[in-house]
Amino acid sequence: MTKDKTRELLSEVEKRFEQEGTLIELESGQAIFVGDTHGDLEATTSVISKYLNSENQIIFLGDYVDRGPASAENLNTLLSLKLEHPDNLFLLMGNHEGRRAIEFHPADFWDSLDRELRPRYADVLSKLPLAVSTPNGIIALHGALPDVKNLGDVGKVEFGSQQWQQITWGDWQESDGGYLGDDIFTGRPQFGQGWFEKIMGKLGKNVLIRSHQPDTRPVIYNGRCLTVFTSSAYRALVPERTIAIANLDKEIKTVDDLVIESI
Repeated sequence: MTKDKTRELLSEVEKRFEQEGTLIELESGQAIFVGDTHGDLEATTSVISKYLNSENQIIFLGDYVDRGPASAENLNTLLSLKLEHPDNLFLLMGNHEGRRAIEFHPADFWDSLDRELRPRYADVLSKLPLAVSTPNGIIALHGALPDVKNLGDVGKVEFGSQQWQQITWGDWQESDGGYLGDDIFTGRPQFGQGWFEKIMGKLGKNVLIRSHQPDTRPVIYNGRCLTVFTSSAYRALVPERTIAIANLDKEIKTVDDLVIESI
């Protein structure tokens, strides 16, 4: 993609993200939840070719760049598809889209950009929505749950805030505790089942679908927290690229009410 085309794409998709806001609320139909793709264009195109149609709503859970061989192509493909299918494809923010707020490594996509495009991409991606809510019990986001009083507060989370870091950067541990401190190596905030149950109760949701953490078990907390990972970047930890499918017209009480597929 030429530089002029890239500028044009970023300007158009920025307007779309500004219209969507921080919290996306779906209503009905079938939802496809896609985990981190991290420059894995093959994973993205596989999902798109199979599931993108007028009946489905596809939700990508963040981390589109870095770690993989085709970061720019993967991201620009998704941004272009967002313009073509604004009501059937949603792109949430992961920590690798938060370059304006935090430093992280690896950042090969960001390091490859020139002085003009790096801040432009950072500005546009800082306007990505943070979470998706469904009427049948699902909340979906990149990492962990933010410290909020109710679902409406998720839509008020500001970019770069502590709540934002909880959403984009937070990990879950199989512990009874609440906030467990920050990991000494990565700086990621760590949370236990106590935090999960407290915030899910405030949100009025049954199941969390997220990505971000390839070293955790896919299903934890009595079947209420599902981690999907759709990139080949962590093949040693996650041998299969997975997605989750939900019928939004059926109550979702646990992960058992979802369909998990490998791509």
